[in-house]
Amino acid sequence: MQMAAISHTDISIILSQTRGFEKAFSLSYLRYNAVFLDSVSVLRVYYRQNHTTEVHPMEKPRIGCVVMAAGSASRFGANKLAAQIDGKTLLCRALEAVPPACFAQVVVVTQHPEAAEAARRFSFTPVENQHPDWGISHTISLGLDALQDCDAALFLVSDQPLLRQASVAELVDFYRRHPSHIVALGHNGVRGNPCLFPARFFPELRALREDHGGSTVIRRHEDALLLYDVPARQLADRYLSAAFQLSLYETEEQVHDEVVASN
Repeated sequence: MQMAAISHTDISIILSQTRGFEKAFSLSYLRYNAVFLDSVSVLRVYYRQNHTTEVHPMEKPRIGCVVMAAGSASRFGANKLAAQIDGKTLLCRALEAVPPACFAQVVVVTQHPEAAEAARRFSFTPVENQHPDWGISHTISLGLDALQDCDAALFLVSDQPLLRQASVAELVDFYRRHPSHIVALGHNGVRGNPCLFPARFFPELRALREDHGGSTVIRRHEDALLLYDVPARQLADRYLSAAFQLSLYETEEQVHDEVVASN
């Protein structure tokens, strides 16, 4: 592994910018030869006596992503995920909104073979939901079961065509600064999706039944919820009422323009 000789001043800067290390060491008692950071924020200190030690102050939590794409959309009358906006399906837009580098694993829970194939094209893991009639709670449970050793899970719905990948990445970064909280995208204090839950809430999420989703858990823990503000249009469901849609845009044409601009 590559090492670089650096000065005592450089070491001080690294320690001050690496969470936890300024409390773990007293610089006056250590004689350093070289220091480097690896990909999981582990600081390795090499002494002149050729002694090596490793300290893990705060390794980045493993965050998983569950794309929920199992619904039958009875109110739509067909597989709504196949509906297209400017030549892209709702499912494709949902998958494009996932920033892969932010997650240890991304799973797509679906009943649709075409959705499973789309997940593979994005190098995501498809998870078959054989009982979509059991409700969103079953989708959540399947998603959590598929995530391996994750410290938190983000749940992303598949019908927000204006959601931007950058907003999801910012939400994940926001969570890393507040890892004990549930975080969600919102606008002017109103919660939207996606939502990101620390692992301490997994038992409650697994205990959900029928069409009770994450909102049920959030209502029990309002004090644990933090919102990251984004433009309201990014939170809009494709099938919300026309009146609400027009409250987000001055004209219907702006819906089209915003979709094009997000590409």
